[in-house]
Amino acid sequence: MMANRELWQNALVQIELGTSETSFRTWFRNTDIANREGGVVHVAVPSKIVKEWLMDKHNKLILKALRGLDPTIRTVEYTIHKSIAPVADRKAPRPQVSDNASLDLNSLYIDKRDNLNPRYTFETFVVGPFNQLAHAAAKAVLDRPGLSYNPLFIYGSTGHGKTHLIQAVGNYFKKAHANKKVLYVTSERFAIDYINAVRSGHANNFKDQYRQYDVLIMDDVQFIANTEKTQEELFHLFNALRDNNKQIVFSSDRHPSLLNGFEDRLKGRFAGGMIAEIPEPDIESRTAIIRAKIEQHGFSIPEDIITYIAENVRGNIRELEGVLNMIVCRSQLKGKVISHADVRALIKHNTKPSKGVSVEEVVRRIAHYYDIAEKSIYEKTRKKEVVRPRQVIMYILREEFNISYPSIGEKLGGRDHTTVIHSCEKIKEEMKTNNSLEAEVEHVRSLIQV
Repeated sequence: MMANRELWQNALVQIELGTSETSFRTWFRNTDIANREGGVVHVAVPSKIVKEWLMDKHNKLILKALRGLDPTIRTVEYTIHKSIAPVADRKAPRPQVSDNASLDLNSLYIDKRDNLNPRYTFETFVVGPFNQLAHAAAKAVLDRPGLSYNPLFIYGSTGHGKTHLIQAVGNYFKKAHANKKVLYVTSERFAIDYINAVRSGHANNFKDQYRQYDVLIMDDVQFIANTEKTQEELFHLFNALRDNNKQIVFSSDRHPSLLNGFEDRLKGRFAGGMIAEIPEPDIESRTAIIRAKIEQHGFSIPEDIITYIAENVRGNIRELEGVLNMIVCRSQLKGKVISHADVRALIKHNTKPSKGVSVEEVVRRIAHYYDIAEKSIYEKTRKKEVVRPRQVIMYILREEFNISYPSIGEKLGGRDHTTVIHSCEKIKEEMKTNNSLEAEVEHVRSLIQV
């Protein structure tokens, strides 16, 4: 049976995908599994309000995530443990303990003095074509800190590896230069520290505290948009650190020039050093990430399944890690590597659906794949070379986008919904015995994901 700590960490991966980032950070940090009794999981929470909120708002999500990892789990109960030590969020790994060990969360891997996660190093950062520039820029900072590439500004969408890379810079200096003071902080934490200092009359202490560091790393700077006083304080801090050749590293979800709610003078400071984007990982990079992650698990997956995962889980590395965790956990429960069909089902039910692709775009891409005229899909023709692609389109629209049968019929030339049902069922049944059709549909499926 999976250890309690491991079970909860893997469940949190799925829970994070099913809720908003703000909600996840607010209600799921400082939680863990206290113990398991038969099919009952006792989740430890830090307060009564968290207990009530999880019971009322998230119990179904939590139970679904846990059952996906261990089908023997029947219910979840919540226990208040005030001894839980505060942590920034789920990025802080918790020490592994045995199932029979008592709940003890006072010992955390994250160093409270600098907030750095020791797992986030250059050695564990997977480099691919999509992040080579950002990785090279971060490595260049190590040679001449405070002089070249100051500030270093890394940007990209959520889950692309920004936090890992900027913390890797901090962990390098912490290890290689014991005399250098390093701090990793989120922009939200910086803003809260500043507001609290002003309210308590200790603004000067706040300034002195932040100006003592040789390397300051600030994550998700976009969250202090439209905060005039906090931005002003950051502006003066920035100048003080750079004038003394202290290294500054920022991350954001967008390019400095696109940061709305920021003063031009601060955006100018952000853009004054080196700017590097971490875009969506390409298929080659996703494959490399999968191999690295399963190696970390001490696990093995057949090459065809690795390729399938890389082709069908796109964009967010966290989502990719979530799928891999599910695969590893299911395999451990079954005592063997799960099948291609199991992997396909896991991806379908545990990744976010494709967005932003219209029905017309789906028709266009699939018609191009089959090398037929796009307009023929909408016509009443029964030509064999058109009927099969049309049936595949109907199946994809139903399975991937969950569009109703009548709507599919209406959008594809005003066909009756019974025709759509028949087409979807026909493709579904044929795929069970026709490997060629199954491969064909999977290829088509990959073409319409974004």
